[in-house]
Amino acid sequence: MKRMLTHKLKWMDRLRQWSGLRSLRSQLLARSLIILAVLLLLIGIVQFWIMESFLYRSQAKTMEQQLRSMPPVWLGISSRNETFRAFPSGQGSPDDRGNGGRFLFIPDRSLAIIEGSGQFQDVFGSDGLAAPRLQESDYSAILDQLNDQQHVTYRIVTDASGKEQLIVFSTPGPRNYGFPLVQMGTETKPFKDLILKQLMIFIALSLLALVAGLALYAKAMRRTLVPLSNMVDTVQRIDAGSLAERVPAVQGQREIDQLAQSFNGMLERLERSFGAERASKERMQRFLSDASHELRTPLTSIHGFIEVLQRGAANNEEQLHLALNSMHGESVRINKLVEDLLMLTKLDQAPRLEHADVRLDGLLRDMAPQLLIMAGERTVHFDLTAGLHMSADPHKLKQVVLNLFQNAVQHTDPTSGRIALNLYAVEGYAELSISDNGIGIDQEHLPHIFERFYRTSSSRSRKQGGAGLGLAITGSIVEMHGGSIMVTSKPGSGTAFKVLLPLMR
Repeated sequence: MKRMLTHKLKWMDRLRQWSGLRSLRSQLLARSLIILAVLLLLIGIVQFWIMESFLYRSQAKTMEQQLRSMPPVWLGISSRNETFRAFPSGQGSPDDRGNGGRFLFIPDRSLAIIEGSGQFQDVFGSDGLAAPRLQESDYSAILDQLNDQQHVTYRIVTDASGKEQLIVFSTPGPRNYGFPLVQMGTETKPFKDLILKQLMIFIALSLLALVAGLALYAKAMRRTLVPLSNMVDTVQRIDAGSLAERVPAVQGQREIDQLAQSFNGMLERLERSFGAERASKERMQRFLSDASHELRTPLTSIHGFIEVLQRGAANNEEQLHLALNSMHGESVRINKLVEDLLMLTKLDQAPRLEHADVRLDGLLRDMAPQLLIMAGERTVHFDLTAGLHMSADPHKLKQVVLNLFQNAVQHTDPTSGRIALNLYAVEGYAELSISDNGIGIDQEHLPHIFERFYRTSSSRSRKQGGAGLGLAITGSIVEMHGGSIMVTSKPGSGTAFKVLLPLMR
């Protein structure tokens, strides 16, 4: 059973492939035609029901009018006070039929007279259509409705010969004159044949409309899906190297335009993501290259001093002392570099900060003695606004101040240098600025000074023990606190770093 089902599914899948219904155009066309065919079928059913009801009601109304306008004498009733009397076909003399006898005959009609006592007489008999007979209770109810001036609806019944008839009831002449109940009927077959003929015409026209619709709708569908086909072609041309290409955002179709806008937005995000990834890879490669270079330089120096000592310099106290001092300086430099690299690694992993309520002016005043020692003979000016609080990690903030202050110390004259440390409140932020009158920074270097291992002067930075990581660490710490850092500088006039940190509300 399972094998047969699998075979059937495969066969249906192949049939679907052969029929081309996998394409959106074919599916839309097929489903539209199916919906149209179902609608036409429903219209045909409703039309059949409405036409049948209309023809039956029209015919019933016509026969009721015939019965009301029919003189009683035509039915063999001479007067309303005379006892009911009608002569069957072929009975009585011509004189009798001319005087109170029946001389009425209507082709394709059945006619019956029902006396109040329940007597039923088929007027036309074998000469015409046989009149179907109802129950006596039905006739009594119909007669009561007519006497009460109520309308009696037609009925569809089957006569003794199996023919379906539409029958109506009335009394000849004016109502309430005591005339017997008269029943007139006609076959429903001609009406059904007419309805069926109209229905067949409708079906033929519907099929013709479907065929014409198939031809016209296929062309319209092909033109409607042109924007989507263009989008598919554009998507096929796009790869990781051509993410800058965009789909036209306005093509005249709202849904396609929305899809194009969403797709273009996705391409923009992908382009930014790929760009960020490429930039990250480039930074990582540069980082590894610079880190290797920074580590190789002191290690090479230490290795050289060791070789000198091994060749006999260790016996010379002066050379030994010089070598050991140099090796110690290089080891300190390596240790500082490793610590900075570990710090950057932790910052890249978004470590959890130890937040506390920090009063910024108090923190800076506590650091003042250490900063003055670092400045040496340089002039240091403090301008601090009191009462500024923020939620921050105090140890990380101290590192920011130390890095920026150390940078100012390194690039100012040891005796004539001036460093200003200011703290102000600006629209919900604490503005911490550290400025100096040092050598300044060329404009071409300003966009890159917060990058790792970037140095404006490699020889001077190495001489002073810098590896180009301090400002990168500072920028990362400031961003982790929800702040921002910027720099302004002019060669020969000094440099100013400005840090904005959100104040506690």
